[in-house]
Amino acid sequence: MTDRELLNLAREAAANAYCPYSRFPVGAALECTNGRIFTGCNVENMALGSTMCAERIAIYKAVSEGITDFHRLAIYGEGDEYCMPCGACRQVMSEFSSDLEVLCARSTGGYVSYKLSDLLPHSFKLGFFK
Repeated sequence: MTDRELLNLAREAAANAYCPYSRFPVGAALECTNGRIFTGCNVENMALGSTMCAERIAIYKAVSEGITDFHRLAIYGEGDEYCMPCGACRQVMSEFSSDLEVLCARSTGGYVSYKLSDLLPHSFKLGFFK
């Protein structure tokens, strides 16, 4: 799958976003190492702490299907700036892969690519877990 195809799936997922408070739809498409794709969109809640980001929804869908080996994650947001993952999403991503490639897109069609280790160079790790 090309970067553009994965980004298009993220854009399509953003169409399902429930975002009546921010009015900022976000979509994510997660490509697993076995080739499966999981998508997610942001789902807001009046109690804002209960809101869930598109990236975590895509990851949790994969994990709920027994898949934890990830290759790339594309994020699309309806804005002029690149849609970057929040800190909580970066930490969740790091649970599974510090080598994850993260594609961050904007509504004008451009995107940038980062390794998760560049976006979160010192992720939290419990010392007694290897």
